[in-house]
Amino acid sequence: MSKKTGFSYGKILAIGSGFLALTLVWTVYNTYMPLLLGDFIESRAIRGGIMGLDNLMAVILIPVIGAWSDRLKTPLGGRLPFIIVGMPLAAIFFILLPFMSKTNLILLLIVDIIFLLAMTIYRAPVIALMPDHTPVKKRSTANGAINFMGGIGALLALFALAPLYDVNLTYPFIIGGIILIIAFIVLYLIVDRNPPYVGRSEEENEEVKALQALKNDIGKLFHTKYRGHLFILIAIFLYFIGYSGLEAQFSVYATEHLGATGGEAGFTLGFFSLSFVLFAIPAGLVGSKLGKDKTMLIGLILLPLIFIVMPFFSSLTTLKVLLFVGGVAWALINVQAYPLVADLGGRTRIGFFTGMYYLFSMASSIVAPGLLGLSMDLLGHPSLFYSAASSFLIAFLFLRMGMNKLGKV
Repeated sequence: MSKKTGFSYGKILAIGSGFLALTLVWTVYNTYMPLLLGDFIESRAIRGGIMGLDNLMAVILIPVIGAWSDRLKTPLGGRLPFIIVGMPLAAIFFILLPFMSKTNLILLLIVDIIFLLAMTIYRAPVIALMPDHTPVKKRSTANGAINFMGGIGALLALFALAPLYDVNLTYPFIIGGIILIIAFIVLYLIVDRNPPYVGRSEEENEEVKALQALKNDIGKLFHTKYRGHLFILIAIFLYFIGYSGLEAQFSVYATEHLGATGGEAGFTLGFFSLSFVLFAIPAGLVGSKLGKDKTMLIGLILLPLIFIVMPFFSSLTTLKVLLFVGGVAWALINVQAYPLVADLGGRTRIGFFTGMYYLFSMASSIVAPGLLGLSMDLLGHPSLFYSAASSFLIAFLFLRMGMNKLGKV
């Protein structure tokens, strides 16, 4: 650690542990909460609507809490008070979720709402810890390390904790809650009370950017000069519906339609996440060589083709292979998306289009689980993949139209 700057790679790793725990808990929640709700609610659409609640709460509350943590002055600093309240509370109520599923729906929903509120309380302050402890020139490196640890958290959830669901459905929640408590202790002991690079969390917080874009800038997109840009953002909204909806409903499909156990469902889905982590950097290199838009278009064709054939296979081994290949296609799409949108603004409009990117991608995550769940209710379980494929194919058309409007294709 440098006494002059106060920057420490050890502290960045400690902050990364918070992201690891955060991602691990959300992955377990997204995989198994639909199954817990399934004991009381048959409709996949209603279950999906409940699953979209966390994203709605995030967009509404996280910007407020992030701004509050910027201004708060206490002996513990501005971030730790929210972390002290939010992380232990989230861990406790996360552990309680599977136990409440053995009682009644009302108690389960009460515990779920408290858990979601607790997660919302600490998410923005934890996100702000990285820039608080990192000089500007090192933030890209630090952010890469933290996001890598988040990816590790998702893989641990699906490959290590998911199989434990079959032993006892409470185990992934108990272990996830314990990991969240350990991450809290690490953050409490290691992060500075008065970090050397404290700034405004709005500069780093995607929910803040989404809300600011909704309040101030959404109308600008309907000007004729932004028609191509709007089409590209609609494409992002559409394919995130397919991705977020499939992520939230896959465990329902695997258990109810294929007869898989909950553990097998989570473990199978893990191959999609594993592939994305492995191919994220190669996908970026492909984008640099072929161009971001062309690389995205390739992915937007490959992924729906994979989804369309998945209902014809009931073997989990085959589905693992298909999901692994699908993760490669998803990397081709998602790694390019934000840089492409940022490029649309040139040097003077990056902030505007950054806000729009987060607004459109997060809005889809609010409605996607319910929409794809509705298709499953009306058309049967296989429609999960057909609906997801349709969203990607329509996104392909909108992306092409947008790039044509801008003279890029």
